[in-house]
Amino acid sequence: MAKITFSPTKELVIHDIVRVEIDDMLRGRVTPAGTMPLYWCNGIVFAFSSLPMTEGVVADYIKGTIHWLEIQYASMPDYTPVLSLNEDEYKTVMKIRIIDTSKSALHSDLTKWLKTLKA
Repeated sequence: MAKITFSPTKELVIHDIVRVEIDDMLRGRVTPAGTMPLYWCNGIVFAFSSLPMTEGVVADYIKGTIHWLEIQYASMPDYTPVLSLNEDEYKTVMKIRIIDTSKSALHSDLTKWLKTLKA
């Protein structure tokens, strides 16, 4: 049997943090190909952008440090699996899936930390 090793993230480096309204976040998840999901944990809904996997970023990743270019987040006290965005521009109601990541240690630590920031 192959050896399995779990190597959890040691550090998350976020290069930009933006608190937004939920509707603005939903609009940002609409693409020509459809919608991209959002993440929810501890009463926070969020989306993030990763840095390109350059040699340096990969080296950090292997050592346990993840870099996110940006995180956008908003308060959403209760989890719901789908949020709707009704915009005249789209001529339809767009449904955005929300993924409950509350069992992720990294996302749990992140959202607890985000709640300590001043708005």
